[in-house]
Amino acid sequence: MLEKALEKIADSILAFDEASLNSLWNKYKERMEVFDTTREWEKSVIIFFIINAVRVKNHIFNEQITLHRDKKIKRSQHPSGTASPHLRRVK
Repeated sequence: MLEKALEKIADSILAFDEASLNSLWNKYKERMEVFDTTREWEKSVIIFFIINAVRVKNHIFNEQITLHRDKKIKRSQHPSGTASPHLRRVK
């Protein structure tokens, strides 16, 4: 039951776009830095780290996409460095 609840939370968070989350980053960072023993402070800490988790996930995702794309391009290139092999007419 706990795992299912966490999966639902993750699905909900993944539906948010990073730009909207980033616009809230400073608000929750500042709120988190002013410690008190309230439930609101605890929630601000959780929200701050959720925003950071999405940022890190997107960074890793983009790095991996770039890495795989670069490897694919490199494999498709001919050893001469051109995208296709140099062809010449043989008689």
